[in-house]
Amino acid sequence: MADTVAIWEVPFSDKIHKIEFEHGTTTGKRVIRVDGKEVVRRDWMFKLVGSELFEVGRAKCMVVIKALSGFTYQYSLIVDGKQLDKFRERQSKILNTWIVNLLEQPTRVVLEKDTLDVYVNGEKVDVVVSAATLPPHTQQLVLDAHERNCFPFQPEFVDGGTETHFQVGPYQAYITAASSGSKKEGIRHTLIVEGHEIPSCTE
Repeated sequence: MADTVAIWEVPFSDKIHKIEFEHGTTTGKRVIRVDGKEVVRRDWMFKLVGSELFEVGRAKCMVVIKALSGFTYQYSLIVDGKQLDKFRERQSKILNTWIVNLLEQPTRVVLEKDTLDVYVNGEKVDVVVSAATLPPHTQQLVLDAHERNCFPFQPEFVDGGTETHFQVGPYQAYITAASSGSKKEGIRHTLIVEGHEIPSCTE
């Protein structure tokens, strides 16, 4: 662990993955660990700069090593072709995240806004959706999710907003989707667990 030079935390739908990078500036050694599991090891590298490719789930990742002045090096992480800051910004736009503190351990609930998939502590869960009168684009997202068998029945569009029902441990939960009234904000999603609104969080 003495050669660990960078640690990144990357938010995905299933969880926040911890990526560690070791770089031996004498031997050129490169080691990458994802959530404590070693995925890349090179014990001897003649070239001290360059890049290493690896995957986190379906995401293509790359650690880039650049030389600065003297024996100082800069390390950066690229995820799906984007610098980490840009990737986080993208994730914040397509993911809604909540932390539920009703169980012994905090429970992370994530909604993928582009697929309407729901994850509870990294596990994709079965949902029951009651769909409402929404803008055509959002209606199409619901219908597309139905076609991919994300939920088992044809959605019916009615007045009053949408509710996506699922379980958080022993608790009944649902996510509502309603227009925010703002073009910039778009659809507003709210998580309700056992009748209590859970505040969203930024990762």
